[in-house]
Amino acid sequence: MISVVICILTVQSKDKRVHQFYFHSSLTSHADTVIPAKKKNITVDKKLKSENDTLPQKIVVSDTIPLNKNDSLNINKKDSLPGDTTALKSKADTLNFVTSKNAPDTVIEYSAEDSMVVNVPGKMITLYGKKATTQYKDNNLTAPIITLDQETGNIIASIKRDSTGKVISLPTYKQGDFLSESDSIKFNMKSGKGLTKSTYTTQGEMYVYGQTIKKVDNNVFYALRGRFTTCNLDTPHFAFVSNKIKFINNKMAITGPVHPEFEGVPIPIYFPFGIYPLNQERHSGLLQATFTTNQQRGLGLENLGYYKVISDYWDVIFRTSIYSYGGWTFSVNPTYKKNYRYNGRLQFDVQNFNTNFKGDPDFSHNRSYHIAWSHSMDSKARPGVTFSANVNAGSSSYNRNVPNEPQLNYSNQLYSSIAYSKTWKDKPFNLTVTANHNQNTNLKIINVELPTVGFNVATIYPFRKKDFVGTPKWYENIGIAYNGNAQNRFSFYDTARNIFKQIADTLQYGFHHSVPISLSLPQIGAFQVGPSVSYDETWYQTKTRYSWDAVNKRLDTSVQKGFYAARQMTFGLSVSTRIFGLITAKNKNAKIMAVRHEITPTFGISYKPEFNKTSFYSVQYDTAGHRQQFSVYQRNNIFGPYSPGRFGGLNFGIDNNISMKVRNKKDTGQNAIKKISILDGLSINGSYNFFADSLSFPLSDFPISLRTNLFNKINITASGILDPYEIDAQGRRIRTLVWKRKFLTLGRLISGNISLSTSLQGGNKKDGSKKAELTSNTNDINDLGYTQDQYDAESAYIRNNPGEFADFSIPWSVNLSYSLTYSKNFTVPQGYVTTFSQNVNFGGTLGITKKWQASVNGYYNITQGQINTISGTLSRDMHCWQMSISLSPVGIYRFFSISISPKSALLRDLRVNRTRYFYNNL
Repeated sequence: MISVVICILTVQSKDKRVHQFYFHSSLTSHADTVIPAKKKNITVDKKLKSENDTLPQKIVVSDTIPLNKNDSLNINKKDSLPGDTTALKSKADTLNFVTSKNAPDTVIEYSAEDSMVVNVPGKMITLYGKKATTQYKDNNLTAPIITLDQETGNIIASIKRDSTGKVISLPTYKQGDFLSESDSIKFNMKSGKGLTKSTYTTQGEMYVYGQTIKKVDNNVFYALRGRFTTCNLDTPHFAFVSNKIKFINNKMAITGPVHPEFEGVPIPIYFPFGIYPLNQERHSGLLQATFTTNQQRGLGLENLGYYKVISDYWDVIFRTSIYSYGGWTFSVNPTYKKNYRYNGRLQFDVQNFNTNFKGDPDFSHNRSYHIAWSHSMDSKARPGVTFSANVNAGSSSYNRNVPNEPQLNYSNQLYSSIAYSKTWKDKPFNLTVTANHNQNTNLKIINVELPTVGFNVATIYPFRKKDFVGTPKWYENIGIAYNGNAQNRFSFYDTARNIFKQIADTLQYGFHHSVPISLSLPQIGAFQVGPSVSYDETWYQTKTRYSWDAVNKRLDTSVQKGFYAARQMTFGLSVSTRIFGLITAKNKNAKIMAVRHEITPTFGISYKPEFNKTSFYSVQYDTAGHRQQFSVYQRNNIFGPYSPGRFGGLNFGIDNNISMKVRNKKDTGQNAIKKISILDGLSINGSYNFFADSLSFPLSDFPISLRTNLFNKINITASGILDPYEIDAQGRRIRTLVWKRKFLTLGRLISGNISLSTSLQGGNKKDGSKKAELTSNTNDINDLGYTQDQYDAESAYIRNNPGEFADFSIPWSVNLSYSLTYSKNFTVPQGYVTTFSQNVNFGGTLGITKKWQASVNGYYNITQGQINTISGTLSRDMHCWQMSISLSPVGIYRFFSISISPKSALLRDLRVNRTRYFYNNL
């Protein structure tokens, strides 16, 4: 019976069947497919090639669904075929369904590691697994058990424990920057509100815990019986506890009555309310002060301040300190920055100190000022134009009165520089305008150069065609340049009553021109030959003459002001080459593979005619009748005089460089072979004048210099000046060569200096870091991304608070630097006066235990046999806190301080501080 029914149905539907090809085509939207509105048949296009063709080129399929007014398929008469009155093109189907009023407004993505249970009648979905997740918009929930109530839109997540009660997994919730971990979470998808129990969350550097937290929107949530801290332990070492806390996401926290808690023990110190920052962005607010005790100023409240955001480009810090003896300080520190344009900082400080009480024999009053300004400009802001400033100026007594700053207290030199430069595009011109300042706080004298103008023209080739082809002719390589430098200078004492009169009396000006002419010749074998011609001219302000007063037996001085000029020309021919020497090891496995020595000798002849004969004179300067040659431009002028007489002779010099290749037998990779510098440079220069007269010396002094970073571990620099001539019993130079007395010598050392610096540091054996090594004491602030003033400010804070920056992973370290200075200066009538100075700076750290570290720093003047300052620090790592005890028992500036502060930069000013400061001017 079943077979009969199937056969009948098959016969009845024979004329209604559709070929497989046609069936596929009817389900595919095609531009040429037309569906008649009423009839249900297959119409073959009239454009068939023959009646026997079985594959029509165009198929028309009718539809059996009657059309009505509400149907989504509407007839368009323009789409009907010729001859057909009812035809329309295929349209996309639409699926109509009824949505629940409680349905979410977007898709919920979910996953379950273990299983999912769907309760259809109860409209509940439950996900099981250690990391079951749901994603709704930007709300991400991960938990071992998650239940979704479709009726209310609530999502509930709960904790999971094992058979012993140990927590296996906790629910975590994330929305934007908000991340929390709780025992239970209940969240409504529509309102965005939520309620959590025993919740931990992080806001910037702050760790927040709340017994119950209620989230009211994306940015605001409330905590009941909550605490916040910067300690990342489950039971923090310290916390601030309050019954009611309001959090504004990544902005601030506002509390009611709050009290601190240490190691879970509440401290009975309550504050009526609290406002705590939760982000690192710029926002205005108070800057906390610290208490201190000072022998000269009494009790003090230091660095109470306010930070104000003015705009996107400007902010400013106001700080003040108040002391019980009547002293105070005030500072204004605006900072500005515009990306890709410029950035800078200005700081103005005022000190007003009373030492001891009025009426005391040692009572004194002092008011001093200090200004600092730094500015840097992005090179891309205005191509070809640069502007920078680094100003550091103030009263001579300012540095001495800064508390707890030994290095600043002993600093007696201040420098400033402001520079503007412009280079013209596609032109050889360059303009620089600078203002400079230097100040000696011991002598209380201030020297200012304002302005200094330099105008240079790069080398141009006047005989060379603009667009030449091939090798230029020899005369086309003649180049001419110009260098001009104008300076103005004045000085005054900051203690003078009439400063403007001192400026007028000390004002000096001068101008120097130089026109070098060079010729580049092709290399001749291993030698490079270069002829040169130079013209110099200098404008002077004064002429100074000495005369011997035989009656009073003294040397008189007369100064004549006006406008004066002097000039000179030099002609020269220089020859240079390079000589290489190489010593290689015969043993292929030797540690030292090769030693390379490079020698760069230079040799030249030059001639300088006598253009300034009238500006030199000889005068008696003592009762013995000794005479000395002087120039009228030797004093009271910015630019010095030209050398006397003609010069025709030889110029010579030599420079050396030594390096070697070393094999590391323990390393077989790319770093197995290293190049180590032994000597970066050792140079000596000099000249010989064939036209020297009886009052001058044919051989010049020999300047010598040495520089090396020995094995990339010890930084050594040295320089000196050697005099090849002897001196008599009175210390005067005579025309007798030292070589006649000592053959194996280059001359008498009349001045020199040498400095050595290094740092020795031990590695941590447990973490596999490198062993003890030596590193040179160099700091590159460009690598740190700091401006000069930012670097100085941060360095000052580190010096004042060494315990906060102690690296407990370093078991020990030693820093050493040594400097030696020697000079012999000729004065009239004393002759040569010798000065000698040696200084040592030292410092180091020692890790006593994993949590304790001691450090010491000091400065010792070997020449005077005096310790200027020694300071020691004992640091203790207390996980989220750090303690430091600093002591400076000797020197003029002595202090003692104990500081306990959080490690977090967010709470850096929240410290317990005790400081005693002493000043001994004896």
